[in-house]
Amino acid sequence: MNTTTPQPENWETLDTDLDESVVGVATAEQETAIDDALELQMISIRLQKSLINQLKLIAEFHKVGYQPLIRDLLNRFAKSETRDILVKLEKSSAEQPKMKAVDEFFAREHASKKCA
Repeated sequence: MNTTTPQPENWETLDTDLDESVVGVATAEQETAIDDALELQMISIRLQKSLINQLKLIAEFHKVGYQPLIRDLLNRFAKSETRDILVKLEKSSAEQPKMKAVDEFFAREHASKKCA
């Protein structure tokens, strides 16, 4: 495993190639507007330093920041888990015994909507 320390982000090194005429610090209002538009909420989480370094290396390889990478990973995980849970719930629901009266009611309702 590669144990080299990831390179710092441009904003961490105050990259001198940035032209001050096009770069500026966002105001608190601008930051709030961006966070609101993207529905972002700041959180605090403690992770192992080795995990953070691995994530920074992965992010560097993909040429993205490590925080957006983590956000993407969490989004993918949440979508996948939600999908798996829904499949399990559907399967569990399908395996439960049917209630004849309820099924007949829904069949009548469905038929009456077709006639309307």
